Amino acid sequence: MIFSAAIAAQTTAPGAPGKDAEWLSAAKQAIGTSANPESKVWFTLANGVLTEVLYPNVQTANVQMLQFVVVNPKTKKVETEWDDAHHRIKALRPDSLSFQQINTAKSGQWTITKTYTTDTETDSLLIEVRFQPKIRGLNLYVYYDPSLANSGMKDRGYAPAPRIVMGPDRGPSRQESLGPTLDFGLGSSDGQTSSLLLFSSPIAEMTSGYSGTSDGLEQIKKYGRIQDPYWKTEEGNVAQMARIVRPARFTAVLSFGIEDRYSGLHEHANARASQEKGFAKAQTEYDKSWNDFVKTLPKVDPQYQTQFNMAAMVLKALEDKSARGGNVASLSVPWGGGGNGNTGGTGYRMVWSRDLYHVFTAYLAIGDKAAAERALDFLFKVQQQPDGSFPQNSGLNGKDGWGSLQMDEVGYPLVMAWQLGRFDKDTWSHVKKSADFIVAKGPFSPQERWEERPGYSPSTIAAQIAGLVCAAEIAKRNGDTASAEKYLRIADTWAENVEKWTVTTKGKYGDGNYYLRISEKGEPDGNHKIELNNNAGTFYEHEIVDAGFLELVRFGIKRADDPLIVKSLKVVDELLKVDTPSGPAFRRYTHDGYGEMDDGRRWNWDRKYTGRGRPWPLLSGERGQYELTRYNEDLQREPCAKPDCGFQRPNWVFLDNARSRLDHMLAFASESLMLPEQIWEKAPITNTDRRFVPELKPGKGTGSATPLAWSMAAFIRLATNLKAGRNLDTPQIVYDRYVKGNK
Repeated sequence: MIFSAAIAAQTTAPGAPGKDAEWLSAAKQAIGTSANPESKVWFTLANGVLTEVLYPNVQTANVQMLQFVVVNPKTKKVETEWDDAHHRIKALRPDSLSFQQINTAKSGQWTITKTYTTDTETDSLLIEVRFQPKIRGLNLYVYYDPSLANSGMKDRGYAPAPRIVMGPDRGPSRQESLGPTLDFGLGSSDGQTSSLLLFSSPIAEMTSGYSGTSDGLEQIKKYGRIQDPYWKTEEGNVAQMARIVRPARFTAVLSFGIEDRYSGLHEHANARASQEKGFAKAQTEYDKSWNDFVKTLPKVDPQYQTQFNMAAMVLKALEDKSARGGNVASLSVPWGGGGNGNTGGTGYRMVWSRDLYHVFTAYLAIGDKAAAERALDFLFKVQQQPDGSFPQNSGLNGKDGWGSLQMDEVGYPLVMAWQLGRFDKDTWSHVKKSADFIVAKGPFSPQERWEERPGYSPSTIAAQIAGLVCAAEIAKRNGDTASAEKYLRIADTWAENVEKWTVTTKGKYGDGNYYLRISEKGEPDGNHKIELNNNAGTFYEHEIVDAGFLELVRFGIKRADDPLIVKSLKVVDELLKVDTPSGPAFRRYTHDGYGEMDDGRRWNWDRKYTGRGRPWPLLSGERGQYELTRYNEDLQREPCAKPDCGFQRPNWVFLDNARSRLDHMLAFASESLMLPEQIWEKAPITNTDRRFVPELKPGKGTGSATPLAWSMAAFIRLATNLKAGRNLDTPQIVYDRYVKGNK
């Protein structure tokens, strides 16, 4: 072991509390965790480095960044992986969330290769590191920025980490050692959660400072080494550094623990156990946990199987391992930045009923009924409110959400209950509360599915109608015919009036007759204006269109060849469809401001600037499902006997289009098979702030949430539906009532 005498001086770092903590890019190269529930550690990778590590649940981030820094002590040249390297990533296996980052210096002087795994038995992340310098004499440092418990401003750092000793009560406790320690690494704590970073190689020049003020980088730039190391910090935004003495090949172990009266025991015990196990064995166990899961997945067309497997693994990884059924939308804060790194912001690490519904449909598609059951149980037993509603979103405790109400999210669980055949009395008690809430409050919604405006939305109304029809069947199964009749009567009324509330006859596009995104008063021809979010501006309602009306088809309320649906699709294609090298894609709605600015600057949480909404891959999945329905409707038609009728049975173009949508989604994915929330559709941009926005390439992901559960679920759903030849997620009971007319 190598120990700096300067540490013994017990110096406390200056510059408290350091610069603001900011979550880094949401465009993750990859995410990972073991497939078993015992190890409660998740990791994310972006821009060549380790970003968030989550523990003890899928909602709580504890790391802002871990990267390596290369220093030429003679020239004092300093290069970081984040800023000064070209980044590649490999998905090492088609049956595991196993990834390798390869970072090559832009100067050509070194390559760093890092492979990640988690210990299936402990709360540890292991990184196998290979450092290949092209010139002699380069030093390698680790830079570790903990942000414990979703906040970077209340941490304390220790370098070296305190060792475990026997306390007066003969139990283990933590002691701040003045000499070489048993756990010779970097430690941090916020009084509740602790981390410990150990290495298989000796380390030197350890220091624990404050990010941006005394974190060691300035010393390295000035002296070519850490000349004045600091032993510890008080509360603040901690950043720690150390030199790896034998850097050619080594393993880093990052472990976590929850503190109790044996403060520091858990992360030390986890780190020691993982060190003893070693990277090779840990990786073998990790890969097997995922291999066993992938073996259960259905087969789709071969060209889609690898992406299909990855999407299924990602969805499984986004489920919490204690609050079972609680799948978060993404392990990211969209575009990073903002003050949420200081205050505990979770970004998309929350549970939305809507996103969980889409994940649920993917679970059914892959045959994982147990996961689908857990999702519904979470919604009913954790998230559902006493009045039967569901919050806009929530933490894993069912609380702490963003505070609004979206009526489609009240309808989805009712469809889920019907699809699972959950007709028992306990389920019915939950279903009844939600159905009664819809009857009392719908079809108006304080927000629609894009979480911005109140009013009458085709997509929101579709989910409510489908929910009421499914609830009516569950009511019948439980002998409550009065409720069943009420739900069906209301559903039928809304189905008859959805055009009245949401279709303009005096619009400015096409022939003026099409579905709107939303009508705040249910008066689509009322010449009302709507103020859009994100500083996007104020427009007439008839100027704002989206493709949400396709939910009326997917839920079985309207035929795919309904004239208004067809007219509205032409408007969507005219206004929202964009061509990219990966294929055509669709924006959410006209004048959308939720996305990067045209010059590549990130969308701003403070909303001081106007962004521009970019295309969403999941919308290609929705369009593909529509086209599959249209094809099936043509199959059911009687063929035209006249030679000039222009119709041939079947109309294969719709099936071909649906298949093309899946091809496009495949192309939208990153090299590590992650599907983003949004893709870039303009010319490439490389001169951007790389903390938050990656290099922007047309047809590939932006700085939005990546991977997004909804996008991954949409790929799975379209792939399985194409394999089956029909949309398996369309509730048959709704389709029979409205499309077939079997009332």
